[in-house]
Amino acid sequence: MKLNNILLAASAAILVVACGSPKVEGSKQVRDLLPTKGQVDTTSYLLGVNFGLVMTQNGFGDLNMAQIQKGMKDALNAKEGQPMDSAFVKQFKIDPSDMNMIINSFLQKRTAYEGALNKEKGDKFRHEFAVKNNADSTASGIVYLIQDSGSDVRATDDRDTVKVNYRGTLIDGKEFDKNEGIEFPLNRVIRGWTEGMKLVGEGGKITLVIPANLAYGERGPREIGANSTLIFDVDLLEVHPYVEKEAATPAKPKKK
Repeated sequence: MKLNNILLAASAAILVVACGSPKVEGSKQVRDLLPTKGQVDTTSYLLGVNFGLVMTQNGFGDLNMAQIQKGMKDALNAKEGQPMDSAFVKQFKIDPSDMNMIINSFLQKRTAYEGALNKEKGDKFRHEFAVKNNADSTASGIVYLIQDSGSDVRATDDRDTVKVNYRGTLIDGKEFDKNEGIEFPLNRVIRGWTEGMKLVGEGGKITLVIPANLAYGERGPREIGANSTLIFDVDLLEVHPYVEKEAATPAKPKKK
C-alpha cells in the first residue's frame, strides 16, 4: 500500500470540494488571472479520477461515499491548528492522527478476506477442473492435463533450463502473462513451474493448474491477487540439462 499516494488523493478530493464554492476577490484585472470555469471543471474531474484510481489500486473495495464527502467537508471547515493539538482533533469525528493505523488495519482485513476468498475459489476450481477433464494431480496439489506427452527428453534437475511458449491466466480467464520462446532455469521460477515442467517431455504440451502455495501465495501482485490459483498452458520447446562446470586446473609454475 502506498499510503502517501492515498493521502495525496484525499487532499486532491478536498480541493475538489473547495473548488465548488470559491471565494473570489480583487479587481477584474486580478480576477482575470484565475483559471477559467472549464479549467476548474477539468481539473476537478481529473482530481476525482486520481482519487478513484488510488482507491481501486490499493484494494479499498466498496467505500461509503457519504462519509468520504463528510470527511472532506469537516477538513475544509476545520479551524487552523496543529494536527496533534487536542483542540484541533476534537473538530473531527475521528482523530486524524490515527489515520495511518486505521487505514492499515482496514487494508489488512481487506487483504485477508480477498486471500481467503481466492483460496476457496481456487481449491474448488482445481477439483472441478480435475473431474471435468479427467486430469491428473501431484502430491503437492498441482492439477495437470497433458495434451502431448512429447519425447523422452525431460527436465529432471531443478537447475535444468527449458525453452517454452506459455500463457498464464486466472481462474476467471483473465490473462496476466504470456511469452514465446523464453528460456529459464527451473530453480528461478515459482515452485509450481519447477515441479510441473518435469511432467512432460520436450516437444510436449501441458496445462498446469497451480495452487497458490506453489505460486505467489499471499504476496501475489495486485493484478493476480493474494492466494490465487494460476493456470498455465505451456508448450515445452526444448530441454537443456544442467552441466556441472569443470573446476579450473591450477596453472603450473613456470620453470626458471
